[in-house]
Amino acid sequence: MPGVTAGNRDFLSLKLKLPVVVVFNRGSARSRAASGRAVAKWSSPRSRGYDRDGGASLYITKAIIGGRTDELLDPGGTMRPRCSLERAKLSNDETDQGRTMKIAGTHYRTIWVTESGTVRVIDQSRLPFEFATSDLETFADAARAIKTMVVRGAPLIGATAAYGVALAARADPSDSHLAEATRDLQATRPTAINLVWALTRMRKVLAEVLPRERADVAFREAAAICDADVEQCRSIGVHGLEIVRGLAESAGRTLNILTHCNAGWLACVDWGTALAPLYMAHDAGIPVHVWVDETRPRNQGAALTAFELGAHGVPHTVIADNLGGHLMQRARVDMVIVGSDRTTAGGDVCNKVGTYLKALAAKDNAVPFYAALPVSTIDWSIHAGSAVPIEERSAEEVTHISGRSSSGRIETVRLVPERSPALNLAFDVTPARLVTGLITERGVCSASRAGLQRLYPDARAAE
Repeated sequence: MPGVTAGNRDFLSLKLKLPVVVVFNRGSARSRAASGRAVAKWSSPRSRGYDRDGGASLYITKAIIGGRTDELLDPGGTMRPRCSLERAKLSNDETDQGRTMKIAGTHYRTIWVTESGTVRVIDQSRLPFEFATSDLETFADAARAIKTMVVRGAPLIGATAAYGVALAARADPSDSHLAEATRDLQATRPTAINLVWALTRMRKVLAEVLPRERADVAFREAAAICDADVEQCRSIGVHGLEIVRGLAESAGRTLNILTHCNAGWLACVDWGTALAPLYMAHDAGIPVHVWVDETRPRNQGAALTAFELGAHGVPHTVIADNLGGHLMQRARVDMVIVGSDRTTAGGDVCNKVGTYLKALAAKDNAVPFYAALPVSTIDWSIHAGSAVPIEERSAEEVTHISGRSSSGRIETVRLVPERSPALNLAFDVTPARLVTGLITERGVCSASRAGLQRLYPDARAAE
């Protein structure tokens, strides 16, 4: 990524070379200063000033609001913020207290309901160069957002699907319409079990109420799913923090942690799974440094994980996917932590493709390998990872790549010869034998049926 200093907490100091754009739907942001003017500063919650050379800061230099573009540089291009973006209203009017994931100093969830009743999401397909929101007004909008990865990450996929059902119930609460919505939403992405989990929960709740009551009940239930995800991810962070703390005390130096793909707050409603312990460790003053796999072909690590960590001030370095094994051989990785899109009742972990190779390298080099996940990611119906459906996505994600050119435009270029085909399987399965432990909202357990059932005695895995 041009302008990035690898391994430096000033990741987002690319502001001096690459102007950043913030995009909102009409009416979604209001400036406290001149009408139509909006500027945001993204800084570490631990920072105390506006020093452009010290601390992780992102100055948003342009805002696109309702189609109008406003330049936001101070006279002379000094990049000093003139005002701040107003806080977006969340679905439950919660305060910022106790939340750490912020944009421009303001707490955001990845999905919320506006005052007008529209479901609004952060458009992750436009990160890291643009912060944009997208409005979902129908279940078809929700399905499209999941399919095209405007939203992604197993917990967030489930939350978006739940709101998709709520939007369907508001439009037409009949059994037939809800069945159609559920069917279309479930067909979007087959691997993340949170999708099926959320749809099943919504279907059961709505089946028990009269059609005229379904819309209100559905929106309340979707909000409850989101609130539960936030608390579960926070708890995952608390349990994972103790692992990080123990390893750091033993190492007596900065702890080097490798992660794959994006399992941060952008993949969830807030906090994240694999990244939650790292945020908490950083905020507790534990010295950590994160190796961020780029995660081809969609580069969720390079684009999203680096974006998150840089904004929070967590030291990190983006690396090529194939570098992890070498770093482990050289004792430069102390721990691997990843998320999960589906974990079986036997402890096999399905996650973004490339995770399995990291687990093999970790095993060979005696590096602990953890997966962090909430209960909604556990598929109690299957024991072996071989039964998990693996999504095949467009070959174009492999043959082409998008990024910001020197002209400032987002451009897509072809990487492979015109006649070369490509295979794009989006996930792989790491066998339980390679997993040191599973970090859940209820604690840490072995990657096994017995381990999971110890934490979830009320769940019954399939025989």
